[in-house]
Amino acid sequence: MKFKLDENFGKSIQILFESQGLDVVTVRSQNIQGCSDQYLYDVCCKEERCLVTLDLDFADTVRFPLNKTSGIIVIRIPKHSSIKLLKQLIFQLLSNLKNIDIKEKLWIVEPGRIRIHESKASTID
Repeated sequence: MKFKLDENFGKSIQILFESQGLDVVTVRSQNIQGCSDQYLYDVCCKEERCLVTLDLDFADTVRFPLNKTSGIIVIRIPKHSSIKLLKQLIFQLLSNLKNIDIKEKLWIVEPGRIRIHESKASTID
């Protein structure tokens, strides 16, 4: 699995992914911080990387269709949360990645639960 961490994650979160043997790059390492959401979505699709972000805009599956993605993960943390809570959510995410394929899915990770939305790709008969 390949991941791209949005610009709102620091080095410590990248290290958590790497410690699990995951292929992870960051928006910062690619010097695309501040880019539009659409550009970031397109880059992730092209690179076949699952986007991990705090930006709830990426939960809009009409604007960002899941069937073109390697997955989108939105981490939802309460305002003014600590890095400790963020790391707990990342651990929650990483432990569940072993059981469920993320491709073409939207995961919304919240304290105590993960909501999973699947692509509603249409078929042509």
